[in-house]
Amino acid sequence: MFEFWSVNNIAFTVVGYPMSYVEFLGTIFSLWSVWLISKRKILTWPVGIVSVLLYMMLFYQIRLYSDAIEQVYYLVVSFYGWWRWSKPESASGKILSVRYSSPRAIVLAASVTIAISFVTGTLISQIHLILPTLFPEKASFPYLDALTTIMSFTAMWLMVQKRIESWYYWIVVDIIGIWLYYVKEVKFIALLYVILLFMAINGSISWQKKPLS
Repeated sequence: MFEFWSVNNIAFTVVGYPMSYVEFLGTIFSLWSVWLISKRKILTWPVGIVSVLLYMMLFYQIRLYSDAIEQVYYLVVSFYGWWRWSKPESASGKILSVRYSSPRAIVLAASVTIAISFVTGTLISQIHLILPTLFPEKASFPYLDALTTIMSFTAMWLMVQKRIESWYYWIVVDIIGIWLYYVKEVKFIALLYVILLFMAINGSISWQKKPLS
């Protein structure tokens, strides 16, 4: 059964690039989830959970350990988001309004994100020595990988709270991800991040224009 989800189990080839089943399905569900959340549809959460599980397997196999660990967080927060978005904010039945955080909260979140990213990068750069059984090889791009991981943590939490600035975190993560995954030769995911970048830009515009009904 595990062999089906191996990165070496190729579904098809695109312009000479071998596409594994786990990468292809993870990509499809990820795009679907982002489209749903830009429209503020609650279905985004169960669809996202499927994507999270697929990417967890993929990232572990290609040794992007920060990204693999990141999926555990996404899994927990996705279940929480599913519950949160299902819960009316008041007796009127409306879900949380879309809005920006206060300037102080925005600065605090950004500062904490950067600080934790540095600490995490230091840890991930040594994790193959600390836990050699689980992580037999040295991590690739530990600090950059950690930065996108922690920024994604922040963005995901802000998105659950329906904060508009969450999209700006995703835009930065997508820009870095395009380069990172291209270098790691997971080119379909690099292409995915190009699409996600445009979707994040569109999502930020959409959340600012449309009041929540």
